[in-house]
Amino acid sequence: MLADADREGARALVCLGDLVGYGADPVACAEAVGERAAIVVAGNHEHGVLELASLRWFNAVAREAVRWTRAQLSDGVRSYLGSLPLTATLEDATLVHASPRRPEKWDYLLSAEDGFEVFGDFRTPLCFVGHSHCPGVWSLGAAGPEHAAWFTGWPAEVRLAAGRRYVINVGSVGQPRDRDPRAAYALWDLEERLVWIRRVEYDHRAAAARILEAGLPRVLAHRLASGS
Repeated sequence: MLADADREGARALVCLGDLVGYGADPVACAEAVGERAAIVVAGNHEHGVLELASLRWFNAVAREAVRWTRAQLSDGVRSYLGSLPLTATLEDATLVHASPRRPEKWDYLLSAEDGFEVFGDFRTPLCFVGHSHCPGVWSLGAAGPEHAAWFTGWPAEVRLAAGRRYVINVGSVGQPRDRDPRAAYALWDLEERLVWIRRVEYDHRAAAARILEAGLPRVLAHRLASGS
């Protein structure tokens, strides 16, 4: 993903959380993003690993992965993850892992109604989210509401119209769950007022092998091949 962003001329990296939690390389991920990112916000897995969020809200597989991840992190990585804010602002965008409404509750934005309900919870024209692992877009403006998700014909590009506001889920670099095993991330061109989702091939078989070798739950390895 980083190499693809470099080829596309990206000038800054922004991360919406969950650097750790499912994969076999949590330290490498935290260090790689920490070295390059202009802004990183915390996800529920950072909070779970740091015991800032109760594990009762995680399913059994995620709980096992969180406990494994805790044992891998150095004090320095823990300190870095603990310093991450829940929300941030960059240019015309609010950045949050789950939802701009009560970000510490880790609500999912999945349905049309989910997204439209949170427009009163941020002031910027744009809000970028993750958490569900599925790309999606919600938009409000004078012409009426619009919503698209991966299962209703997600547009690869979103042209940001003047006078409209947007919530955009950028998908997931790791553990994509929209039936596409390629890594997903978004490029945001401020000058062209364009956001588009990039899909990047990677060696998911090698990633799955590392997950199995680490003793993490097998489902975390097997789902990489199907993006589910």
